[in-house]
Amino acid sequence: MKMKLKRKLATGLAITLLLGSLVGCSNSNDANASKGEKTDSNITKIDFWAPLGGTNGETAQKMVDQFNSEHKDVQVNMLKQKDYYENATKLQAALTSKDQPDVTLLEITQTGTFASAGALVDMSKYFDKTYQERFFSGLLTNSYYEDKFVGMPFNRSTPILYINRDMATKAGLDPSGPKSWEELKDYASKMTNKSEDTYGFETPIDIWFYEAMVMQSGGEITNGKKVAFNNEAGQAPVKFWQDMMKAGIMKMPPGEDYNAWDVAKQDFVNGKVGMIFTSTADLAGLMQQTEGKFEISTAFLPKNQKYATPTGGANLVMLEGGTDKEKEASAEFIEWMTQTDKIVQFSSSTGYLPTTEDATNSEKLQTLYKEKPQYKVATDQLQYAVALPMLNGYKEATDKLMDEIKKGLTDLNANPKDVVSKGTSAMQAVIDKTNK
Repeated sequence: MKMKLKRKLATGLAITLLLGSLVGCSNSNDANASKGEKTDSNITKIDFWAPLGGTNGETAQKMVDQFNSEHKDVQVNMLKQKDYYENATKLQAALTSKDQPDVTLLEITQTGTFASAGALVDMSKYFDKTYQERFFSGLLTNSYYEDKFVGMPFNRSTPILYINRDMATKAGLDPSGPKSWEELKDYASKMTNKSEDTYGFETPIDIWFYEAMVMQSGGEITNGKKVAFNNEAGQAPVKFWQDMMKAGIMKMPPGEDYNAWDVAKQDFVNGKVGMIFTSTADLAGLMQQTEGKFEISTAFLPKNQKYATPTGGANLVMLEGGTDKEKEASAEFIEWMTQTDKIVQFSSSTGYLPTTEDATNSEKLQTLYKEKPQYKVATDQLQYAVALPMLNGYKEATDKLMDEIKKGLTDLNANPKDVVSKGTSAMQAVIDKTNK
């Protein structure tokens, strides 16, 4: 066992813990002490880590405050984290020191890494199949690991296209947006104004958008534990981006990880770019920031061979290591957060997807969709949702891939076939190392 753990530590991908050490101490005094004596005879206190910022974080905090006001026997301490990446890094450290939270929002592609290390509670003990099946099937695909129910859909999203309606109209275009890659290129060309240093299109060079475009080109990301897009479907997004950048109609924002997203969103708000790819979760914030400046349209991601989109965001998960009483309190909190009226509250305040049909059909959301149709686009796009892999180490594997793709967009003369070949080889090497 020491050899296996040492090998995992060397990759920097797996949680540095053993399932036995968690389960074995879950009802002990030591486990309770390590979490700060959080229970007494009357109140059970639990920690909830939430990688949500801005409007989204404020909404979640209001909901936690409401839960606490309604429950005297369970109190939730919400701790905001910067983003999904920081949250995962802190979780790994906390699990090692046995100071992990009881509940967190775990980005869906990180589920495999934490579940494979035995860090996540199988919540089927607390939520039966009927409760689980309330959620859209397209969102549940990333809720199970080896048939264990480890993630409750909560702040779930899809990437969508945001359009500056005023800029599109001025360019003589339909402000509802392009429907295909070729139309996207045409829109970007007509919305670009080089004399004003304004681009028609901008997107972070992020795995999420690349995955979407591979899927739209008829490809798949993995087949089992094998990378499956070292082919024309994998090359198509690289060539498309290269062509647009060569034409001077697409901007690649600087920065790593979510910093690049922030640059793209700020360029959009400032009217320096006409269209961007970003998450539906950014909708409420972007509409607030652009109010009085210009109107926003939202649209499906344009199709190539077909429409397709990955889902994203995070699921509510319970961490191993707590007492039975803390786990029961955590389940009570998760159940409350995923009641229909709470799903409606969170979705209408943020732009995240409503995760159930009942929530989607609620009077409040149906009224919102009529008044602000931008909110309905992501829900409608769910019909084209494709599940993402649940492999251990997927984040680091795709980081290696995207390093090569970014090189291919820095050197616009790079051959897309070579770029994708190098990227998929690097990605496969990580997957092989972490999924033995």
